[in-house]
Amino acid sequence: MPQRSLGSCDVLVIGGGLVGCAAAYYLSRAGAEVALIEQADLNREASGRNAGSLHFQLEYRLIKYGDAQAAQFAQIIPLSLIAMEDWSGLEHELDTPMEVEMNGGLIVAQTPADVAMLENRQALQQRWGLPTELLSAAEVRRRAPYLVETVIAASFCGREGHANPRLVAPAFARRAETAGARIRCRTRVTALQRDGSRWRATVRRGDGSIEEIDARAVLDAAGAWAAEIAALAHLHLPIYPVPLMMNVIERTVPTIPHLVQHASRRLSLKQVGAGNVLVGGGWPGRFARVHSTMDTQQRAEPVLDNMVENLALAVELVPALARLHLLRTWTGITGVTADQMPLLGEVPEAPGFFVAAGGAAFTHGPTYARLISELICTGRASTAIDLYSPARFSHVNNFMASI
Repeated sequence: MPQRSLGSCDVLVIGGGLVGCAAAYYLSRAGAEVALIEQADLNREASGRNAGSLHFQLEYRLIKYGDAQAAQFAQIIPLSLIAMEDWSGLEHELDTPMEVEMNGGLIVAQTPADVAMLENRQALQQRWGLPTELLSAAEVRRRAPYLVETVIAASFCGREGHANPRLVAPAFARRAETAGARIRCRTRVTALQRDGSRWRATVRRGDGSIEEIDARAVLDAAGAWAAEIAALAHLHLPIYPVPLMMNVIERTVPTIPHLVQHASRRLSLKQVGAGNVLVGGGWPGRFARVHSTMDTQQRAEPVLDNMVENLALAVELVPALARLHLLRTWTGITGVTADQMPLLGEVPEAPGFFVAAGGAAFTHGPTYARLISELICTGRASTAIDLYSPARFSHVNNFMASI
């Protein structure tokens, strides 16, 4: 088919999840001409299919591998401190209800070993300035009477909470379009090439037509598919797709005002405004396979044993859930990096190619988007993000020539 030109823009954003939609908004608000390309529909993947947790304390997965790695992972806390403030004002900024609730979060302990993990985590978090406190069994009972009596301690962060992932990215997308951004769904980027000081992208629309767009900068906000987009630019990004499961339980009277996690086991749960209880915590689903390759284009499958174990732990901690019915279990595909830290910045080997992906991309998504937009527009983010720069993986791109 003949190629048609989509014209030019200042920034081509690839990926229509929370980070991509938010970046389109912040970039457009700053005066940049923005085009956003999404291979399917906006908010279809991890941004709209996660459990909506705003977890600023270090999760179990970040501290389970020993003190040295926990200290490395704690470098995310400066972003968490900023994200707290970003989320607290987001509904006002976008003038849109997104069911943001920040009533506090608990990480609970049931054994002495759990308590030791909480104490180590508390010391690490305080070192980075995260406002948390350790609660005794009596204090837990007073603040969270819905928890089982075997909970002997908890770490509490008063700013944790949750938001509705089905509402957040679409709110950013609407405001981005109002500010002038062009959003194109069911369109896949098939080629990326440097053309002097600019980038040229080839895209294939759902009807099979081929078009081209010219941009000063490219922002790879493709989440679990960020590595595939980078490969089009002849770059390596160490980000890997992971299939996770979530569960929703039927509505009940207001019972759980907090985000609840476990100190040493995979669990997160919270009750949303409608009364339903969402249960997750990082339990894996299963990818379909194409020969020897995991197929990330199909919906991942739930794993029954994992679902049962996840729900059993939720009932163990909150016995009142035992009388309620499971409504639905679903999967989403997220992207994790080799070092569990986000990729946030410009790739040194490819001037004008930026990435914002990985890490806790719902909790930190609006913050990623705002800071990367500042970097693209002004050459500098209002908060230093060098710790999260893809430059830390320049050694794997050492042999990948700019194109």
